[in-house]
Amino acid sequence: MRSTGIVRKLDDLGRITLPMELRRTLGFDDRESLEIFVDDDRVVLAKYEPTDIFSGQKDDLIDFCGKKVSRASIRQLAKLAGLID
Repeated sequence: MRSTGIVRKLDDLGRITLPMELRRTLGFDDRESLEIFVDDDRVVLAKYEPTDIFSGQKDDLIDFCGKKVSRASIRQLAKLAGLID
């Protein structure tokens, strides 16, 4: 991990602002969803990428009732339900 030299204080609601230069460098668009991870005592921000609710797979996703499901998971569920061999 490399330091950017940028330091920000949390506001009264616990928010921070990412500087425009950093957002441009990382390719973050306005109002883009970010995912928050915790690694020991570190907070890591990453662009949010939807994943299959069952397997975590990121490819070949279908929107079903507001949730993302991969075609592979749908096939497995159809087999479990006895709909296909």
